[in-house]
Amino acid sequence: MEGVKHIVAVASGKGGVGKSTVTANLALAMAAEGYRVGLLDADIYGPSQAQMLGIGEGVRPKMAGENRFSPLSAYGIQAMSMAFMVDINEPMVWRGPMVSGAFQQLLNQTVWDDVDYLFIDMPPGTGDIQLTLAQKVPVSGAVIVTTPQDIALLDARKGIEMFRKVNVPVLGVVENMSLHICSNCGHSEPIFGQGGGERIAEQYGTQLLGQLPLQLSIREQADGGKPTVVADPEGGITETFRSIARAVAEGVEGQANESPSISFSD
Repeated sequence: MEGVKHIVAVASGKGGVGKSTVTANLALAMAAEGYRVGLLDADIYGPSQAQMLGIGEGVRPKMAGENRFSPLSAYGIQAMSMAFMVDINEPMVWRGPMVSGAFQQLLNQTVWDDVDYLFIDMPPGTGDIQLTLAQKVPVSGAVIVTTPQDIALLDARKGIEMFRKVNVPVLGVVENMSLHICSNCGHSEPIFGQGGGERIAEQYGTQLLGQLPLQLSIREQADGGKPTVVADPEGGITETFRSIARAVAEGVEGQANESPSISFSD
């Protein structure tokens, strides 16, 4: 894609696992590592990145030529979302083909400015937008977000299998809400179970990129438009996100440097 070196899809098989929060913080962490970063909110029905990035309602992108527009800027990253195009309170009552078309317009008609990594916050499931992305866009890799419990893992497996079927490498798994630490007494408890992310990563021959806690501040900071990586740049959770970002960069570079296997026969 013009203006973009690498595209990384962040996906989950189901909603409610914190995928959008992880995507926003991961994009900001990659920028903190010194890369030029873009973030595309591909959840047409329920875009949330505008609020998470602190971009006010009614802010619109500027036109950059005929049928093209410039991404908005937030905390040093470039961002594009359906929330920038419509009234955020209006439901998108669209069928699949219209959603896929809107996604392609957001992706291809945005003038990305020399982006090293474009993170795409995928909608839940394995439907139209996922297939459109895989068929129309050169995706460098995918990151799967899950929580440790078995129900979430069932859907995460479907997400991994979908990317494998369309030959998109899965860079790894992020286990969100892996542990809750009581803010009063310090007692830790794996509310959603233990080891789920590690098990699914091992099952599919990929890596566990990192584990994130179930913590009130992460939710409050995202809701307030200042994600954790920006709100607490020296904190332990930010360091976890930056470690995940480094692992993603290594995975993408590793995929790019792989040589094709060539065999000869009579």
